[in-house]
Amino acid sequence: MLTLAIESSCDETACAVIKDGREVLSNIISSQIDIHRKFGGVVPEIASRKHIEAINNIIQEALDEANCKFEDIDMIGVTQGPGLIGALLVGLSTAKALAYGLDIPLIGVNHIHGHICANFIEHRDLEPPFTCLVVSGGHTYLLNVRDYTDFELVGRTRDDAAGEAFDKVARSLGLPYPGGPHIDRLAKEGDKDSISFPRVYLEDDSYDFSFSGLKTAVLNYLNQEKQKGQEISIENVAASFQQAVLDILVDKSFKLANETGSKKIVLAGGVAANQGLREMMEERGTKEGIQIYYPSRILCTDNAAMIGSAAYYNYRKGLISGLSLNAEPNLGLN
Repeated sequence: MLTLAIESSCDETACAVIKDGREVLSNIISSQIDIHRKFGGVVPEIASRKHIEAINNIIQEALDEANCKFEDIDMIGVTQGPGLIGALLVGLSTAKALAYGLDIPLIGVNHIHGHICANFIEHRDLEPPFTCLVVSGGHTYLLNVRDYTDFELVGRTRDDAAGEAFDKVARSLGLPYPGGPHIDRLAKEGDKDSISFPRVYLEDDSYDFSFSGLKTAVLNYLNQEKQKGQEISIENVAASFQQAVLDILVDKSFKLANETGSKKIVLAGGVAANQGLREMMEERGTKEGIQIYYPSRILCTDNAAMIGSAAYYNYRKGLISGLSLNAEPNLGLN
């Protein structure tokens, strides 16, 4: 089964051709990071216009790289949500036109489901069930993944997502957008124990996350040090902040895995590319006998290959969308 997949939920215009849900024949990504960097974040109107300009060429490039024609494609997969409404509509409208013109099934995909499925592409032997931590700029979820399309949402952020907190702290340190990779790089040069930032675990039985207080604590620290005329080590701030985030993410992930008896923890989303998170997860996984999985960095970012994988498993489950499918910017995971 060949799936032509389209992803346009934020600022990447992406198209991929996927074979049987796990084999990538092509995965083309057109990033807008350089365009939005000057604004310190994604501008929705600009993102939508750039998707319109790029999408036809990206689709053709994906077909060419996969050595395929439209007639070879068995189904169209597309991100339905969550994401920016204007950006989603560009990809969705294109996918509906292709599905109608080719008379093949249209499969709507939850963007978060796609991030989970990136691991099925990276690890051919990985199968559910497992514990999954999804961490990105807009989302922080802790899940029990029971099957390829069956998830139990156990915990989520109550305010800022982990990646969002990274970007906001990076901006306060004068680092360019996106801030996560810069924080991760500087953290290697700093002392993670130099500044005592709070760890917010919430209620004892809660798997939810909260990073707003931590972000505020970092901003307050920076303001206080500036008022005192103290020299600020951005390396130490980055290391201390990152460690506070990672402590919470890792502790809650292992708590859930141990509670459910899971021997596999899967990382997904943009923050899954964070080297500090990977190392901390693997170190603790070795001690506790739990295998850690995460995608390659290109599959951590928004891409269409992961959407194609998710579309394939939706199709196998009979989850086929009609041409009335609409974009849902706040689409939940169920």
